[in-house]
Amino acid sequence: MNLPAHSALRRDALRIFRAALRAGDPREAIRRHLALKSNTLSIGAHRFPLSRFDRIFVLGAGKASARMAQQVESVLGQRITAGWINVKDGHTAPLKRIHVHECSHPIPDSRGLEGTRRMAEIAATAGLRDLVLCLISGGASALAPLPAPPITLAHKQRTTSLLLASGATIHEMNTVRKHLSLWKGGQLARLASPATVVSLILSDVVGDDLDVIGSGPTVPDRSSYLGARAILERRGILARCPKPVVERIERGCRGLEPETPKPGDPAFAHTLNLIVGGNRQSLAAASAEARTLGYRPLLLSSSIAGETREAAAFHAAIAREASQTGNPVRPPACLLSGGETTVTLRGKGLGGRNQEFTLAAALALNGLDNCVVLSAGTDGTDGPTDAAGAIADSQTLARAASLSLDAQAMLDSNDSYHFFDPLGDLIRTGPTLTNVMDVHIFLLA
Repeated sequence: MNLPAHSALRRDALRIFRAALRAGDPREAIRRHLALKSNTLSIGAHRFPLSRFDRIFVLGAGKASARMAQQVESVLGQRITAGWINVKDGHTAPLKRIHVHECSHPIPDSRGLEGTRRMAEIAATAGLRDLVLCLISGGASALAPLPAPPITLAHKQRTTSLLLASGATIHEMNTVRKHLSLWKGGQLARLASPATVVSLILSDVVGDDLDVIGSGPTVPDRSSYLGARAILERRGILARCPKPVVERIERGCRGLEPETPKPGDPAFAHTLNLIVGGNRQSLAAASAEARTLGYRPLLLSSSIAGETREAAAFHAAIAREASQTGNPVRPPACLLSGGETTVTLRGKGLGGRNQEFTLAAALALNGLDNCVVLSAGTDGTDGPTDAAGAIADSQTLARAASLSLDAQAMLDSNDSYHFFDPLGDLIRTGPTLTNVMDVHIFLLA
């Protein structure tokens, strides 16, 4: 049976997204960068004779850290002295030498605090003849809370919620979080010094900025208290933050609190930070799959950021131009991009940035036939929902109207989840055990 054009496009869009997920597999990313031969550990282009080390510790946090840890165990096995990783609930994998500790994300909880304290204790015991391997992936900032007293976990939870609701970017959020923490912003490296510290990092950050991914616990920090204060002011939430948070930042601005360690700090004398994977690899795989399926792929960018609705409208304009004029690519075409946009909450609905991206794009593409848009997070979760994202085609708005769903009104109230759920158009993957930002796919027949 021949599928209608939109059904075939939907099928192909899902295949292309699955190819992107496979390319982001954390275990494969570690395998490409970590190997042991003749008692010498190769990490990227660097070589570490294991005779230099008495003990090997593995620490980490992030949605992908369990899969990363699996490959580390397969390489090092019983050479691992001890290990601990904090993961998001459900993002686990069977491990033998490394303890897996489930925690809450995106709002940190007491389990995350307990696990981070345990990791800090392990790091503090490391000496000159020890190796500390750190596994960092998306979600590590929320999964590794260690607030600086008198700031409490509740204060950090409130501040994180305010930042999320304000539409703050990941760069902005992590600048603030680093200056409320004893772990982030290079402070794990300080705790573990003088040990050799090597971080293997799966990037979920636009631009792959090392000091932003997971709030850079082993990386020199370029941000400052002054920058953190400016972000809270610009986002209009300074006066709403808990008093101890504001007081710490104000004291830091006056030089009364120690800054996070900067480039040249002795804490980084024996550190190596290596990105092992990210959004670009997933987009390359998606592009290859699209070509195999008969589409002309065009990669727009792996660094899409900014307000979700604006990004969706811009993508939709390119898709409409391509469909009508053949520029910048002639159909059948696949427009691809990746990154991480932000949603400024204006309503009280339920959704996430990928569901909102798809809904905004569907509205902007209204009237254009033979087009499908898919936007989804590679981690399998989009906002506080059970969906990774959503898919829409040229019939979506008409189908919604037949169910009395007002697309524009639901977009205005940030209620994309309840728009797509009755249509069966949510993408549910469950935990993918990876996190390399989002993938946006536009297919044109």
